[in-house]
Amino acid sequence: MDTESKEKATLSAFLAAQRASVLAIVDGLDARSLTTPVLPSGWTPLGLIEHLGHAERYWFQEVVTGGAEPLPWTDGDAPLTTPRAPEVVFAFYEDQCRRSDAVIARTPLSALPKGRLPDMMGDEVSDLRGIILHLVEETARHAGHLDIVRELLDGRTGLGPR
Repeated sequence: MDTESKEKATLSAFLAAQRASVLAIVDGLDARSLTTPVLPSGWTPLGLIEHLGHAERYWFQEVVTGGAEPLPWTDGDAPLTTPRAPEVVFAFYEDQCRRSDAVIARTPLSALPKGRLPDMMGDEVSDLRGIILHLVEETARHAGHLDIVRELLDGRTGLGPR
């Protein structure tokens, strides 16, 4: 295995681990708990999962490849909430992760984005390598948010695999 393949495998493994943590943390929550805002900002666990699906879609499809298929819904919901059923949101997240993995598999780590990067990212994210690292960071950050909310919902802790 060459150096690029090893690095890509390592980055992909870290991203997969964070995705698995997110899903493990919310595993076992019923629809009511998934859609209950716990913090004053009003976001819900299910809304955060949908947000992560949108992040995967945005970064790997819109930014890396320069385009994404239209979504089957409009995005007029309050931030980090969703009117969609849990099975719809989980299917969306898992589909976006599969699509992201396909983009990662066929794209060199040094590939420049074909889509427009957000101005706020500056020079931090300039190639696929940086985008993967950004998604690892974003997913891990939100896994921490979900850890806290899960504990507030039902007292369970330590649910992520890492």
